[in-house]
Amino acid sequence: MKIKINDEIVMEKLRLRIRLDFRAEERSGRFLFGGKTNLAMAESVREQQINLLKNVPLQGINLQDFDSTMEVYVMTEETNRRSRDVAYAPLILTLKADNIEDVVPFLLRPEFRKIEILGPENINMTKQEMERLLFSIYKLFRARIESWN
Repeated sequence: MKIKINDEIVMEKLRLRIRLDFRAEERSGRFLFGGKTNLAMAESVREQQINLLKNVPLQGINLQDFDSTMEVYVMTEETNRRSRDVAYAPLILTLKADNIEDVVPFLLRPEFRKIEILGPENINMTKQEMERLLFSIYKLFRARIESWN
């Protein structure tokens, strides 16, 4: 990432904090035993995702910190005149990225809730960099739409 400090342009990585909330519903077990509550399921999904993120290398992304200390919360969702409790387990990722394009896949995840840019303060983009960013967003968005159909 190119940033401008006074009249000098230097390369610096983009530092971000991203919040992902992993969704889980209560799953009944076989017969009378083995069922998990939606809170336990959400915790389990969050831990699986943390392990996946730690062990799968992401091009241009350096994961710095995983904060899973936030409590799991439950919301009531209504679909087709039926309500059910759904648990969400928040995870806050702190990461460094080579460029904005590398972060876009995180933003298109269904678990994405919030992003905070920690640095740099100012970002300069050329016309070509902006075109590349918009095109990468388009490609990922189209792929997501096609996966729904």
